Amino acid sequence: MEAEVQTDVVVRPVRDVDAEALGRVHAACWHETYDHLISRAALEKVSPKRLAELWTHWASQGEDFRMVAALAGGEIVGFAGSGPARDKDAPAFRELYFIYLLDAWHGTGIGQRLFDATIFAGEAAYLWVADDNPRAHRFYVRNGFALDGAVHTEPFLGETLTEVRFVR
Repeated sequence: MEAEVQTDVVVRPVRDVDAEALGRVHAACWHETYDHLISRAALEKVSPKRLAELWTHWASQGEDFRMVAALAGGEIVGFAGSGPARDKDAPAFRELYFIYLLDAWHGTGIGQRLFDATIFAGEAAYLWVADDNPRAHRFYVRNGFALDGAVHTEPFLGETLTEVRFVR
């Protein structure tokens, strides 16, 4: 059963003090998102503590970076981040690095709010997403993105993950 939209949902910039909670939510989202793509053994190696350390770094990026968290009832339930393109052949300046939302909150509109806080209306952008993630593909198409034909296979948790590129 999908959660109902709560009136106490807030989307705001990530703060240093969020790192530990973001690490926990990040790890949980990876389990929910990649459980059909990556082995359980690899996912069990995900360290919320290590992810929290990454968040401490990400939270202190410059103004070209947009890192936001969604809170429901004061608890972080999702996050998103964008910034300058990392690819040499980048089709746009802005790259959506990630957007994750706990499964229980899918279908509530929070994912759209996270997206809107990191990629502005009409802004040219691109992103990489797992090839086998149809829900995410539909979300990005609804937001004006299209596959551009670029594909790569990346190391992920000691295994590999095939990703496709969407561009707007």
